[in-house]
Amino acid sequence: MPLLSDRLLLIFIKNPIQGKVKTRLGKDLGHHQAVEIYKKLLEVTRLAALGVNAARQLYYGDFINHEDNWSPQDFEKKLQHGSDLGVRMHEAFVKGFDEGYKKIVIIGSDCPEMDAQTLEEAFRKLEDHNVVIGPANDGGYYLLGLSQKVNIFENVDWSTESVFDQTLALVKKQGLSRALLPEKTDLDTIDDLKKFPDL
Repeated sequence: MPLLSDRLLLIFIKNPIQGKVKTRLGKDLGHHQAVEIYKKLLEVTRLAALGVNAARQLYYGDFINHEDNWSPQDFEKKLQHGSDLGVRMHEAFVKGFDEGYKKIVIIGSDCPEMDAQTLEEAFRKLEDHNVVIGPANDGGYYLLGLSQKVNIFENVDWSTESVFDQTLALVKKQGLSRALLPEKTDLDTIDDLKKFPDL
């Protein structure tokens, strides 16, 4: 099946380096174990992304790895740029819209419940909404989608429990229509991990 040319999936990942990923888990389990858990989350994310009908751009945090499981045939590999997460995400969205995509969805790699059905639902909701958001259990979000070039990434306190609420307020302030997806887990702590014995 050919990819729908107006859809773009952005995937933001961290390079799986000890001490740089899942640091809260690392303090409790050791950083080696935290990296192994993060690698499993990356695989969940990769398989979900492969199941969606969209172009896919993979944004690395530190360096582009040409030797990992993410095939360059399936994922266009790029590097994140910007002083904070909001700037980096906004830049990726702007580039996507400038390349001609009409519906763009971004995800991270911290959600063990991510699947292709969720991604397809997000793209469907963008057909009649400006914004789609998947709220996470920690007050952030695991997914954000846009159907037009807007900036809802400024003045957000990233990595806090107010990210979702602040983003909703920006959406409302700009008069954008929005749809919500079901809440999912953003895996950061031992308590989160206990819900997912497979990890």
